[in-house]
Amino acid sequence: MDTTRSLFKHEMEIVEYGNVKVKLAELLQEKGITRNRLRTLTDLKYGIIDRYYKAQDVVYVDLGFLAKVCFVLNCQISDLLEYQPPEQLPDDLQDLSSDIQQEEKA
Repeated sequence: MDTTRSLFKHEMEIVEYGNVKVKLAELLQEKGITRNRLRTLTDLKYGIIDRYYKAQDVVYVDLGFLAKVCFVLNCQISDLLEYQPPEQLPDDLQDLSSDIQQEEKA
């Protein structure tokens, strides 16, 4: 489920940055760990874990939450969060994105 949607004004139109997908449910399933077990291991409130698990109402991420979960599950933040770029960028932003990619290759 998409959880974060950032928007900004660009020449009188709203342009989407993309979304961040929370992948806690997939990671727990892959590792065979329940939300209750994660609660016990991290000493975090079940409601917080459940919110990330369901990827609902996650507008801001808690770095402490991510650190505890990564430590307990022996994983990386990229295992918990995934950036999904927008389907299409305006032409001038597409050009900027292409320029940045070319600079990274050099």
